[in-house]
This record gives sequence, C-alpha cells and structure tokens, in this order.
Amino acid sequence: MDNIILIGMPGSGKSTVGVLLAKTLGYGFLDTDLTIQQREGALLQEILDQRGLEAFLNAEEAAICSVACSETVIAPGGSAVCREGAIGHLKQLGTVVYLWVSLEELKGRISNMSSRGIALSPGQTLADLYSCRAPLYEKYADVTVDAGGQTLEETVAAVLRALIARRDGQ
Repeated sequence: MDNIILIGMPGSGKSTVGVLLAKTLGYGFLDTDLTIQQREGALLQEILDQRGLEAFLNAEEAAICSVACSETVIAPGGSAVCREGAIGHLKQLGTVVYLWVSLEELKGRISNMSSRGIALSPGQTLADLYSCRAPLYEKYADVTVDAGGQTLEETVAAVLRALIARRDGQ
C-alpha cells in the first residue's frame, strides 16, 4: 500500500482515525487542513469568514495539489471532493477510503459548526451539506467503511480489513 486518503464528512473521524491508522502501519500522517493554514497564514474559519467559500475552496485545492508524499495517511478536509483538481490529485496519490457516518450520528458529533472551519454556503445546514457531498464521497471512494457507532480502534481495524480485501481482489 502506498498512501491512504481518508475522505468523509466533517466529524467522520478522518484526522483521529488517520493518526491511529498511520501509527498502526508505520506511515506518516498529513492533515491537509493544517497545510492550508500554514500556506494561507490563517485559520480555516478566518479564511471562510474573511475571504469567502470560493476563496477557501481555491486555497484548499492549491494546498492539496501541492502534496507529494509516500507511505502517508492523508486526511483532507471534507470539502476536498468539491474541486476536481483536489480530489483528482488525491486519487493519484493512493487509495481513497470513504469513512461513512450517518447524518444523525454526525449531528451528535459536531457541536461547533460555526467555528470549526467547515466549508458551508451561507444558510447551508449540516443536512444540506450531507446530501450534497455524500454522492461525491461515494463517487470518488475506492473503498467505503462504516465509521459509525464503534470505537476508533474498531474503525481502524475496519479500514485495514477493507484495504487488505481490496488489495487481494475480494
């Protein structure tokens, strides 16, 4: 396995599962939200508030397209699927794993919608975002893993099983 890219909604566990998965595999870990913040010199929410959604998505795409690595678990922001350049680059880097979580569970996991740096249009709700992005996650995923209702360790194990099954052609 080369790189593993975890996609999914905000709150699906991309960063948390990603760190544990990287430790398990002896891989590096990269959270592209941090790459955006370093490149832009601002927090995600500041970029959204001061520059707007389109500028944020442009900054995210540029940051993701700058990534070059191997043997790394990559956790992009949930909006990485919104730009073909960004998701196309990620797909070239490795296997894309969709961490699927139900909308109801996400509502329970996310309490800081307005300050978390989530790429939302004005007036857009979490349910709106879910209905818009879920088909994109499904489209671009090489593997889908149910990441709801279980411990982080169980999710990591499920990801590993799915990756091994894919590699073995099952």
